[in-house]
Amino acid sequence: MTRYLLDTGIAGLYVSRRGLVYARARDESRRGNVVGICVPVLGELFFGAENSASRDRSLQELRVALPSLRVWPFTNDAAEEYGRVAAELRRIGRAMQQIDIQTAAIALTLGNCTVVTTDSDLAAVPGLRTEDWAVSS
Repeated sequence: MTRYLLDTGIAGLYVSRRGLVYARARDESRRGNVVGICVPVLGELFFGAENSASRDRSLQELRVALPSLRVWPFTNDAAEEYGRVAAELRRIGRAMQQIDIQTAAIALTLGNCTVVTTDSDLAAVPGLRTEDWAVSS
């Protein structure tokens, strides 16, 4: 079993069922893999919905989509991994948003997890596997 952790941009496409993401997630789930998000991504999704010009519709779409996604927490192990990754990125001079580092840390602690993202920054995290479902393969 593989875990797929959707980052915010990809998760937004999943929630709104735009593009290739929703179909790919459905296919992965049918194969017995787990597709989800993490709590930091969930916060960003709610922030985006709250700031949307169509707030009520965006919140409704998010609430409808949530039961189909696993939501992984930011655990003590993830916090420790966050510290290690953030320090390593600083040592190599690679700036990255804190939420992206939190997402990477959660994925690294889950084991057999791939972050699904359009953000090439995440590929700079040592040991993190990434894929982009927004483009056809």
